[in-house]
Amino acid sequence: MTEEFLKVIDTGDLPALGPEQRASARPIAALGQAVDALGLSSSTANLARSAALLWHDHLDESHTVSQDIGSADGSFLHGIMHRREPDYPNAKYWFRRTGDHPCYSSLANQVEAYLGVIGGEALAKRLVPGAQWDPFGFVDAVESAMHNGQHVDALQNIQRLEFESLVASFLA
Repeated sequence: MTEEFLKVIDTGDLPALGPEQRASARPIAALGQAVDALGLSSSTANLARSAALLWHDHLDESHTVSQDIGSADGSFLHGIMHRREPDYPNAKYWFRRTGDHPCYSSLANQVEAYLGVIGGEALAKRLVPGAQWDPFGFVDAVESAMHNGQHVDALQNIQRLEFESLVASFLA
């Protein structure tokens, strides 16, 4: 189901680290229909709806859905949304509510591997200290990149890995 969902929401490009809306973003109604067509249970459908809206840069609409999801998955989506808004302290609040998410171990491995390939060892030390994913370090790295323009492409790819790991965990 994860691959099917990711195919349905694919834009061919990556979301920005901030709130910019891409030309490739699909309309809200079309995303709702696409998620409904997947036939997910209501709780999973709400997660998928929030994720689809978030991927397509509809931050306010994603927020409306995710704020009513009381699970770690909902808090994770809520944290990503606030990071992109940008409201970094609020993003950290929601990542604290997420706790030690089940996808963090897999995400840490993927990020370490990716950064190893692109020569991002210094960034890996910041984001995956002790081989553990640090969502707060990622918020700080994004905030820094938004100010100095460094590592933006790498962080966008890591944001994709983060998103895909989360989606895989709730669509498993």
